[in-house]
Amino acid sequence: MALFGMTAGDWRDKNPEKKGNIRDYADISQLVCLSNLENLNALFISEGFQQEERLLKLNRIAIQQMKLLTDDRRLKKLGG
Repeated sequence: MALFGMTAGDWRDKNPEKKGNIRDYADISQLVCLSNLENLNALFISEGFQQEERLLKLNRIAIQQMKLLTDDRRLKKLGG
């Protein structure tokens, strides 16, 4: 939700013709960001943050990381 702006179920509903899940269609920058967000979410849970607060924090972080990752031309070379 924090990265793609929708749940996996919402994505499947909007893309019934596509096989797999939203991650299968993510680019390398999104996958790197998603991995970071998953780790941060686990940390925020252990620190006692409620779901709404975690989502707000993770969304802000996702926006910041995606800006950094998509502006870095070196990372684009990794993606092919």
